[in-house]
Amino acid sequence: MKYRFKNNGKKAKSTEQKAGFAHPISRLADVDKREKHLKEHQDSLAARLRAGDHAAAAEFVDMYHEQIYLFMRRLGHNRQVSEDLTQESFLQAWQHISQLRNGRALNSWLYRIASNVSKLYWRRHKGREMTSIEETGTDVPESSEAGCDIIGRHEQLGRLKKAVALLPAKLRQAVVLHYMQHLTIAEAAEAAGVREGTFKSRLNRALETLRKQVI
Repeated sequence: MKYRFKNNGKKAKSTEQKAGFAHPISRLADVDKREKHLKEHQDSLAARLRAGDHAAAAEFVDMYHEQIYLFMRRLGHNRQVSEDLTQESFLQAWQHISQLRNGRALNSWLYRIASNVSKLYWRRHKGREMTSIEETGTDVPESSEAGCDIIGRHEQLGRLKKAVALLPAKLRQAVVLHYMQHLTIAEAAEAAGVREGTFKSRLNRALETLRKQVI
């Protein structure tokens, strides 16, 4: 049976915007507590998913829908295709839930599925043009700061996005997974289906190419 879940991406907020002015030590303790709570929650969620809990499936989609949708957009898919591939990624995850080892592997496991879904799409649509990362949405801040500084930063950001969009697929994926989706090297390598050394090599090649094109 297939399930449709609405996109709650608009509800997501940057953690930086929520950051307070607590003492650094207290802040580190809070981070540790949040990480411990997250790992415990992921373990619990993984167990419920493996048990076939549909409520857990809905919670799973609610947690990761925005991330996977943005991942698809940053890989070069247009809005409609990204939405379709995001849905397909969660359906694939639900169908292969028994392969999920534990909650700690949730991120890399889901991104591995999404990467394969994207790769299969490109194989089936070889002539389809990629969408520029320019279109994934980066709001320009209000001109309360020095206008020339804002323009300069956004011109450089624009050049960087275009350069990332022109990277070969494997190098682009490496940049997107690590720098845009914020996966660790270990998670990103598993998501890409390669050894950490191979992933680091791809990332270094990508960064070297970007430096030549942007700077």
